Amino acid sequence: MLEFIQLLKQRYQAIFHQISNESTQFLFQQRIEQLNLVEAFIRKGQLIASYQYQPLHIAVVGPTQAGKSTIVNLLLGGQCAGVSPLAGYTVHPQGFCSGVNLTQCIGLQHYFGRFQQLPQSQLSKDRHDCYSLTETNNNSVLLPPCVLWDTPDFDSIDSINYREGVLRAMALADLVILVVSKEKYADQSVWEMMSALEALHQPTLICLNKVAPEAEDILTASLKEKWRQSRQDRFPDVVSLHYQKIPGLLEWPQGQQQLIHRMAAQVNHKQHAQYERELIGKYWSAWLEPVIAEHQALADWQELLKEAIQVGLDSYQRDYLNHPHHYETFQYALAELLSLLEIPGLAGVLASTRKILTWPIKQLLKLGRKRVHLADTSHEIALLQQISEHMLIQMSDRLLDKAEQSKQPQWWREASLLLRSQRPEIINEFNESAKQYHMAFQHEVENAANRLYVQLQQQPMVLNGLRATRTTADAVGIALALHTGGIGMHDLIIAPAMLTVTSLLTESAMGSYMHKVEAELKQLQFATVKQSVFVQGFYNAVANLPNKLTTKTNFNITPAQLQAAENQLKEKQHGLRLL
Repeated sequence: MLEFIQLLKQRYQAIFHQISNESTQFLFQQRIEQLNLVEAFIRKGQLIASYQYQPLHIAVVGPTQAGKSTIVNLLLGGQCAGVSPLAGYTVHPQGFCSGVNLTQCIGLQHYFGRFQQLPQSQLSKDRHDCYSLTETNNNSVLLPPCVLWDTPDFDSIDSINYREGVLRAMALADLVILVVSKEKYADQSVWEMMSALEALHQPTLICLNKVAPEAEDILTASLKEKWRQSRQDRFPDVVSLHYQKIPGLLEWPQGQQQLIHRMAAQVNHKQHAQYERELIGKYWSAWLEPVIAEHQALADWQELLKEAIQVGLDSYQRDYLNHPHHYETFQYALAELLSLLEIPGLAGVLASTRKILTWPIKQLLKLGRKRVHLADTSHEIALLQQISEHMLIQMSDRLLDKAEQSKQPQWWREASLLLRSQRPEIINEFNESAKQYHMAFQHEVENAANRLYVQLQQQPMVLNGLRATRTTADAVGIALALHTGGIGMHDLIIAPAMLTVTSLLTESAMGSYMHKVEAELKQLQFATVKQSVFVQGFYNAVANLPNKLTTKTNFNITPAQLQAAENQLKEKQHGLRLL
């Protein structure tokens, strides 16, 4: 799951930099932050599972100038965290070990991932992908043994640059101390953040800083209402720190000095896997909206392609196979039949040819020159070429319609441009497939002629009648031209010998068998054209075009990748697989 979350985040980040629409930018930024939080929480689960002992982690969080660093120093009992009256002074997560050793903080570098651990003194405002971990010698009565994290603000304009570090520190925390002041407690950013943290189920303490005693009850009541509006869990304890002109005089209330110790007893890592699932489930559908939209676009693309191919097949069947004047394939079969009959005059010519030509050359004339010539002059090939042009025009028009109507206009615009750029290659591949099919299919034409000849041999009267009719020079010329590649379809159809052969076969007892052979040839021809030309020559070339779309504006997460992630999520829900 971690790998898929990281992949999804990378895609969101890549596309975010290409977006010009401000509302979409804002939405993507929100989702990137959600993914950062979830990624960090999953890493926290791995940390818990990998090490038998982990120190308690407490994160002090809050908006800018709420006094977080001051509270950190108060809790530690010394000046450990740097403080400043300027907003945005702290821009890195800074951990302070209180009652624990640095050697006990194992696994943190893996947890923080690309963030580098540096000494506190080496942290630079020019670099945000780092954190510090410092061992303190103070013995704090307010804290149990723990790592106390001072975090940057999450609400300033500049916080977008270091917000990932804030989220990582928050997700690592076993306890959260929210620090707000009377100026900041009602800010929307505060309660959006607290709402986001609810699924982490961290015991929380609210520290109301810089408050006048007379306003304490009013502000606490208001905090409770804000909490109720943002979260469903119990309203936490509130520690009020009265305003002090001198920060060093700030004191933690005497009656609440054991409060954090009691909260630490509530920490339970056993349910982390369940909380992790809840957190992922909270955002899962929203995260996947653009991914699923792309998958739908892919499905729509496939549907458009299938529709275009179906229209092309319908045109092929209507304008060729079922056309009374254009269908030429069976006429070729009848012409082949001429060469199988014993025709006086033709036998002598062919016998002389056999004496002169070697076998390979004869085969070349028979299988090569003739078939190439037939492919070059075929009305079928010309029609298939027209159909391929029409299918691409149809698809281009539909893509433009999708770009105007779809929720993924950019995807469809890019797909349209890609189809246009690949058009010559697609047409060339289709035409080459058509030509190769046509040449290869002549073998089936010859088989049809052989079937007719075998059947004729069982009909002596019809066979003799055909032989008597086809002693003409016209019949000899057709048979010879067919074998040497010197015949055109126009010559074939209008030749008197062909008209005579067709009439005799139709009117004889061979008529029903001839129609059967023709129907079976058409059926086989349709299936072969569909597979060899429309599927292999067009579908395969066009179907995979979306894989060439740029990743800059598309997620390009495959349905298989998404399904694998969802399967893993379901497995974890049933307790079969835990991180």
